[in-house]
Amino acid sequence: MIDAAFDEVLPTMTVLVPSYREELATIRKTLLSAALQEYPYLRVVLLLDDPPNPIEASHLANLQAARELPAQLQAWLAEPRTRFERTLEGYETSSPQEYGTRRQIRHLAAQFRWAQRWLDDQIAAEDRHDHVDVFFAEEVLGGLSADFGEVADALFEASNTAAEISRDRMLQLHRRLAWTFRAELTWFERKMFVSLSHDANKAMNLNSYLGLMGRTFDPVSTSNGTILRPAGNTGSIAIPDSDFVLTLDADSVLLPEYCLRLVYLMQQPENARLAVAQTPYSAFPGSSTRLERLAGATTDLQHIVHQGMSYHDAAFWVGANAVIRKSALEDIVEVERNGAFEIRRYVQDRTVIEDTESSVDLTRKGWRLLNYPERLSYSSTPPDFGSLAIQRRRWANGGLLILPKLIGNARARAARGDHGSAIQTMLKINYMAATCWSSIGLLVLLGYPFDDKLLSPLVLLAALPYFVAMASDLRRCGYKRTDVLRIYAFNLILLPVNLAGVLKSLQQAVTGKKIPFARTPKVADRTATPALFALSPFVIIGYSLWTYWRSMDSGHWGNAAFAALNTLAALYAVVAFVGVRNAIVDIGLGFVEHLYVTETPAVPASSRRRRAENATTPASWEEILFRGAAATATGQHPSGGGGQFRILAVPPEPSVERLVEPSLERSVERSVEQEDEGEIAELASRSVPAPPSRGQRHRSGGRPSRTPTVKSAAGGGSTRSRSGTTDQRGTDGARGRSGAVGPAARSLGSRSAPARGDGIERRRAGT
Repeated sequence: MIDAAFDEVLPTMTVLVPSYREELATIRKTLLSAALQEYPYLRVVLLLDDPPNPIEASHLANLQAARELPAQLQAWLAEPRTRFERTLEGYETSSPQEYGTRRQIRHLAAQFRWAQRWLDDQIAAEDRHDHVDVFFAEEVLGGLSADFGEVADALFEASNTAAEISRDRMLQLHRRLAWTFRAELTWFERKMFVSLSHDANKAMNLNSYLGLMGRTFDPVSTSNGTILRPAGNTGSIAIPDSDFVLTLDADSVLLPEYCLRLVYLMQQPENARLAVAQTPYSAFPGSSTRLERLAGATTDLQHIVHQGMSYHDAAFWVGANAVIRKSALEDIVEVERNGAFEIRRYVQDRTVIEDTESSVDLTRKGWRLLNYPERLSYSSTPPDFGSLAIQRRRWANGGLLILPKLIGNARARAARGDHGSAIQTMLKINYMAATCWSSIGLLVLLGYPFDDKLLSPLVLLAALPYFVAMASDLRRCGYKRTDVLRIYAFNLILLPVNLAGVLKSLQQAVTGKKIPFARTPKVADRTATPALFALSPFVIIGYSLWTYWRSMDSGHWGNAAFAALNTLAALYAVVAFVGVRNAIVDIGLGFVEHLYVTETPAVPASSRRRRAENATTPASWEEILFRGAAATATGQHPSGGGGQFRILAVPPEPSVERLVEPSLERSVERSVEQEDEGEIAELASRSVPAPPSRGQRHRSGGRPSRTPTVKSAAGGGSTRSRSGTTDQRGTDGARGRSGAVGPAARSLGSRSAPARGDGIERRRAGT
């Protein structure tokens, strides 16, 4: 029984939800589905990646609302959390008996009934604008309510029949209620701190927070912005560590048993080297558009495909959701320095399919990945062709770049005796290269003038099993068997999109320049399709018609039939999935955009004449402290413009590349506060203590502690406390910034700690 497995060992979990300008309603559903997990110690962190000082008023309002959302949801959960923690405490402190009394059973049944009615009230208050809202209300909240109702009915029936329920089982049921509503919610913005990476991709958003976990920091203001200075175990900002990390896209939703089931699986002795457990996401049912429905069908098919890949130990991490063992991430971390600051890279960002490359890194270290067979996670699919094109082009980009790494990984595994199977190797290669070879193969079939000698009926028979199997899987997933023809038309108009992604991979391979991460738009309005992708379906239709006419004229009946099929398929796809009017509008928009040229400031031509030597003036204390030693042989900085040292006399705009050394800044800060030269010298040479280690929580005395555990650096026992020793969140801490100084810097002043539930992290009392 899963509940019994958590009687003694209580592993902690941190849910990371990266978000970039998502709609507030979308984030809310994601955070609530994560917070309502039946899990003992859960911490949900919204990783906001919006520009921290947006110019547009609408963007600023959305960002402020997102910052306040965790506190609002924490307050939303406050009533049931307080009620059920008090109920659990009362039962744990009651006189121990082998079985629960009839009164205790009825009291527990009443608590489950109260939880059911509370959830029903929330369901009635939910807005239902689309199929995603309906799914969240009926399957997430409604499913949890129905489950609690069944437990309440069973408990009332047991009390009426004088049945006996053991104390252990009674305790498990009390804990289930308390655990479901006890999650902590907070938010974090890496772009508030110049000491963290600001690379515009999801991987570095995750890496920035992962690199802070298990340590404490002091926020320090510099001329370039606020930095996070490591502070051993005494910092004012504490980022708790955890045994497991759940990465969850901001448009995904989890069913309530997701964390409990997957962690239970990973805790089994035979899965000690299991790094990632996931349920490849399914599409939300009930979509209103043909395109969203067909895109969802291709997504749902992948759930079945990934089960076969897990069977042959060829699974890959799918980034929409996954439970990851934190020790496995520590095993593949790469540490580099950006100036004076340490950058930790757990999830690779070399390509835009960061999850796939990280899967290769994990298997190289001897870790395994597994796809759980149940559907426990759901995610949105693009509702229009414009956003779909952005998503699928990103998916098609990167596989070829990772393929050499996969081959090298196979050689390394073979060297240590782990040869794997031929099927495993073929499945992995196909996963990363299928988009490339299938797109090129389809392009050849469309363009090459095959004659009857080359176009044998055996070619069609060879492809028949593939389409028969797909039709069968579609039926199993709740779709029509005839949808296999619609998927063919769907993939036909996506051919240019997939080829563009493949070419981007080749471009990065040749130039060595990373391709920018293109986020999938998630907006209520339609996303305009790039002109090339809007025009290409018409090109396919025209070319197929020409091929049909030419083949009929020359008597190549097989080519004519194939061309006719492609013409009809592409024509149907344009009408049903893109829309003729939308395609024409997008082509026109793309043409008009090329008529406008973005103004760039003129760059003055450089002169080759020798310049007169600039006068020099003594460097100011700001230059010495924030720019380093003098740049000239005389120990002085130029005062005028020009010259190779001008940047030292005219401070540049704040950037990550030029930052103050932490040891130097510590000396300045402490000297102002303490005015003790001897202590300043001692602090400058003092090494930073090692970060606290991580471990699982073990129950003592029957009652679970309710606060995060931070082990001592020496590896001592773990403790939890909610009174000012962990992270701090509050409504006040979530509001406003001055320049580049984030909310964390407020702990340096005398302001009292904000209320629990919002801000970035909880400050320690007295700082």
